[in-house]
Amino acid sequence: MTERMDGMNLQPHRVEIDESLHRVEKWVEDRHYRGYEPFDGLSSPLRRLTFGNLLMDRLLLQLVRQSPVNLRPLFGIRPLDSTIGRGYMAWGYCWMFRLTGRDEYRRKAFSCLDWLMDNKSPGYPEYTWGKHFDFASRGGLYRTLEPILIWTALIGQAFLESYELWNEGRHLEVADSLCGWILTLPKTRAETGFCLGYHHHDDGGMIHNSNMVGAAVLARTAKHTGNVGYLEVAREAMRFSCAKQQPDGSWLYGEEPMHHWIDNFHTGYNLDGLKCYIECSGDGQYEGVLRKGIAYYKRTFFEESGRPKYYHSRAYPIDSQCAAQGIDTLANFGDTDEEALCLAQKVALWTIRNMQDRQGFFHYRQYPGGIKAKTPMLHWAQANTYKALAVLLARMNDNKRVLPCPESQA
Repeated sequence: MTERMDGMNLQPHRVEIDESLHRVEKWVEDRHYRGYEPFDGLSSPLRRLTFGNLLMDRLLLQLVRQSPVNLRPLFGIRPLDSTIGRGYMAWGYCWMFRLTGRDEYRRKAFSCLDWLMDNKSPGYPEYTWGKHFDFASRGGLYRTLEPILIWTALIGQAFLESYELWNEGRHLEVADSLCGWILTLPKTRAETGFCLGYHHHDDGGMIHNSNMVGAAVLARTAKHTGNVGYLEVAREAMRFSCAKQQPDGSWLYGEEPMHHWIDNFHTGYNLDGLKCYIECSGDGQYEGVLRKGIAYYKRTFFEESGRPKYYHSRAYPIDSQCAAQGIDTLANFGDTDEEALCLAQKVALWTIRNMQDRQGFFHYRQYPGGIKAKTPMLHWAQANTYKALAVLLARMNDNKRVLPCPESQA
C-alpha cells in the first residue's frame, strides 16, 4: 500500500513525530538553549573538596552523572550554555527549513550560528569549540572551552549545512577556519594512514569517532573550497579507521586497551562520518566498509520494539544519546536504505512513547527495574534528538510513501 504524504494523507507516524519535535523545540527555546549535561558535575561549588585530584574529580563527576536522582540543584550546579547544543539546534533548523521552507527556521539557524561564532574557544585564532565545564576522564582533565575535535567537527557540519542551503559565505569561512585547526592536531601514524588527535594534548588514544567525523568535515569543506590539503588529510584519516573495522563490521571505540568497547552512538558517528566522506570526496574504495558497518549497526543496536541498546552486548543503560544518534544515523542512511528508514521510525516512536516527558523534554536514561533518570539535559537528549527527528521527517517526506513498518512497542 502506498499513499501521498501531502495534504491530509500524512503518515500517522509522521504526525506523532512532528508533534514530538515541536514539543522539544519549544522546551529548548523557552529555556534559551540552556540546560544540564551528563558530565557537568565539576561545575559544582563542591569541586573545591576534590583538591585538584584527578581521581576525586572523576568520582564527583560520575556521582552526578550516574545518579538516577538529579543532584545538580543540591550540588549548586546551574543550567549552562552548550556549544554542541547550539550546533545541533542550528543543524536541526536547517533540516526543518528543507522540510517546510519556513523562513523562521533560517532565522533561528543563523541566530545559533552567530552565537557559536561569538563563543568560540578563547586563545585560538581558528573557530573551535569545547565544553562549558571542566571534564575529568581516564584521558586526563579537559579544561572549560578547551577545543575538542568531535564537537568542533559536528558544529562545523551545521555551518556547512547552512552554507549549502543559503550560500552564506561567512559560514563557509568558519568551516574553512576550523579545518585549518584540525590540520594542526597531533597525528598517530600507522602502516595504514593516521589517526587525528582528539585535542591538542592528545594522549594517543586513537579514537575512531572523532577521527572519522573530523575526516568528514574536511572532505565536505574541500568540496566547496577545493583545498587539496584537507582532502589528503581526510583520506589518510579514513584509511586508518577503515583498516581497523572488525570482521563483523564493528569498530572499537579506540585502539588503546582502555578503549576496547563497542557502543551504539559512537558507531553511529563513525558511519555518518564515512558516508559523508564518500559522498563529498568521491572516494568509493570504502563503500564495502560502509555497507558492512551499517548492516552491523542495524542488526546489533536495536531491539524488535525499537528500543536502542547502549552496547553491542547489552542494552542498559537505555540512553537518550543512543536513541537520538540511532534515529539520526538510520534516517541519514534512509535516502537509499528503506530498511534503515523503517527502523529509524521504530526507534523514534519507542523513544517518544517511553522517554519524552509531558513537559516536552526527553529523559536522560532508563535503568533496570523501571528506574528512570529524568534530568532534563540540553545537548544530550534535547538538541541531538531535535536534529534527529528533523532529519527523519525530511527523509520520510522524500520517500513519499508509507513504509510497511510494524508499530513500536512500549
